[in-house]
Amino acid sequence: MSVSTRRAAGTLAAAFFAAVSTTAWAQTDAARDYPNKPVRFISPFTPGAGTDTTARTLAKFLGDSMGQQFVVDNRTGAAGSIGVELTALAPPDGYTICLISASHSVNSGTNPKMPYDLGKDLQGISQATSLFYAVYVNEKVPAKNIKELIAYAKANPGKLLFSSSGTGGLQHFAGEMFNYMAKVQMTHVPYKGTAAGIIANLAGDVQVGFGTLFGVRAHWQSGRVRVLAITASKRSPAVPDIPTVAEAGVPGYEVDQWYGVITGAKVPKPIVNKIRNGIVEALKNPEIAKRLATDGSTPVGSTPEQFTAHIRSEMAKWNKLAKAAKLDLN
Repeated sequence: MSVSTRRAAGTLAAAFFAAVSTTAWAQTDAARDYPNKPVRFISPFTPGAGTDTTARTLAKFLGDSMGQQFVVDNRTGAAGSIGVELTALAPPDGYTICLISASHSVNSGTNPKMPYDLGKDLQGISQATSLFYAVYVNEKVPAKNIKELIAYAKANPGKLLFSSSGTGGLQHFAGEMFNYMAKVQMTHVPYKGTAAGIIANLAGDVQVGFGTLFGVRAHWQSGRVRVLAITASKRSPAVPDIPTVAEAGVPGYEVDQWYGVITGAKVPKPIVNKIRNGIVEALKNPEIAKRLATDGSTPVGSTPEQFTAHIRSEMAKWNKLAKAAKLDLN
């Protein structure tokens, strides 16, 4: 290599590193000033739902700690995909974030027609919580535990109906995973939202449901529904006497209805980390932890890299189930 060639290469390398350094400095500087205006915090489900309650709890703390409003914007529809698409299309400046649930990983993992790629067009900021479902039955179902439910379902194939908040959502897949792993044939009946499914169970229109403890607690305490197990990997301090589905008769069964915060894939890492740090501080707050615990939620506070990896892992998990169980999602 000639001297002139080496000099040219050196000049190019210096220019490259200077550009990288300038970009890194600009991103750090932007993070230092972030936020200097209100942040749009999209909640892709209806007001009062678990996602919305969690979003508002975090938004209040983030706004108070960062000195700018985090404004919750309910953008519902299309199983929560509308709010996520808006987040993917927003300017990559960190001023649009979104709270998603595990149902989004189901939709993205099993529906190739989604208007975005959850694993590529967006990035995780932090998994906020981990949340189990309660497996509950109508009071007239002759099953006091999971083994009795399985026996009854096998003796009456196709006759037991289980509700969900919509085809392709996590409640639907919680039931289908139970079918697949317990080798039973309960029939799926989708409703427009969790509340409608609970009402149907109380009326006896369906017999089995998968829902949050918050949603069924009052009906369970009144004796109108019977909680048989929870879908977590281990027993919860919120209901220590209730076994997991895995220990009660379906080894390996686990469904986690997690919530987490995402933003666009191109939002600078320093800004993402700053939001993540705010979320972690919120989750350490005893008052917030207590409020989340009423629903059986456990604070998580993962790193952006951990949450992004978790989202992709969940997408693969539900895609595998859909293929193995030959699920018709139309």
